[in-house]
Amino acid sequence: MPFRSGISALILAAGRSQRMGSFKPLLTLGDATVIENTVAGALTCAERAVVVTGYRGDEVEAVLRDRFGRAVQCVTNPDYVVTDMLRSVQLGAAALPACEAFFLLPGDMPAVAQDTFRALLEERRQGRPLLVFPAWNGCPKHPPLVDARLIPEILSFRGENGLRGLWHVHETDSVFVPVSDPGVTLDLDTPEDYEKCKKMLEDKREV
Repeated sequence: MPFRSGISALILAAGRSQRMGSFKPLLTLGDATVIENTVAGALTCAERAVVVTGYRGDEVEAVLRDRFGRAVQCVTNPDYVVTDMLRSVQLGAAALPACEAFFLLPGDMPAVAQDTFRALLEERRQGRPLLVFPAWNGCPKHPPLVDARLIPEILSFRGENGLRGLWHVHETDSVFVPVSDPGVTLDLDTPEDYEKCKKMLEDKREV
């Protein structure tokens, strides 16, 4: 399957979901959970996924193991309460299987369309840029497709502004692909986001 060869996904699900008020990864969305939807979306164009867990990590891992088996590996950020997202990215990047590139996205982005993942892969084929971002109304969004050549730099990065600081360093090595996918704009931070996402997915099924 050419769209999957050499491609992995790194998905971040270590947080406590404080703004949501409920634990986001295990909220029901359609006939599955939020985290299952997020992982399933990425696996349409990736061979394997690494999911970084923290809060209630055993529960998340059990759900993913039952659904995806060996296609998903979970690693734990034991310091998720006091570390930022960069630390989870570093732990996940260190656990990635050998790959050419990987999609990077938060676990609370379950509505990214398969066409978006495919568009990023198609753009990467044109010249292997280090970073390929989907762009919504001219603004870069998740999930970027990150070339594996960046993994050593991700692991050692100690600059300001977390991962955004590293992306800024490589701005000239980045490509931005316009997409019409509202799923790249929707991460589930609040109950209102959750309801909006449910309606979005329901509308897609009715089309």
